[in-house]
Amino acid sequence: MTHYRDNRVPGATFFFTVRLLDRESTLLTDHFSAFGEAMRQARIRKPFHVDAWVVLPDHAHAIWTLPPGDHDCAMRWRAVKIAFSKALHKACLPGGARAAANATGDGTIWERHYRDYRIGDDAEYAALVDYLHANPVRHGHCARPEEWPWSSLHRFVAAGCPPPSLAQVALPWMRTGTRTMRHASATPAGLHDQP
Repeated sequence: MTHYRDNRVPGATFFFTVRLLDRESTLLTDHFSAFGEAMRQARIRKPFHVDAWVVLPDHAHAIWTLPPGDHDCAMRWRAVKIAFSKALHKACLPGGARAAANATGDGTIWERHYRDYRIGDDAEYAALVDYLHANPVRHGHCARPEEWPWSSLHRFVAAGCPPPSLAQVALPWMRTGTRTMRHASATPAGLHDQP
């Protein structure tokens, strides 16, 4: 496992998964620049450090470190989702906030909840960075992680870190007796729903 200690910053660090409602959608990669801009806008309003990320056609994984004492992940993800949806609508792109009704009947493109996991130590951090960078391979989008263009892996490799092993990563929440990854709602005031 790669040693990523130099990438850590002070504050609570979280691993996230956000998904589109339509699991066959390619909106996130088709409109990657809009998703990146939505993330940038959210960081301006409520700062956070993006440690690592990968964007797949229908979902994204990210590792964020929030400022010390700040745990408001929900408001940040809500801002990202709203900004991305508005950008699609403004550009009159399919999937915009007022797009033709989908399975929910209201044009919503995002799953209401996201999944988060608070990273406890350097071993979990390294495992989750490797997991997210190898995710496009697991989903069959490419043969090697470095072939996937929508990933922070390229920044890690440029800094001298090797690409992740394709061996199955033992996810912290899947080990017996550990904390679980939870579903959280991107609602105001950081309200969270547990599974």
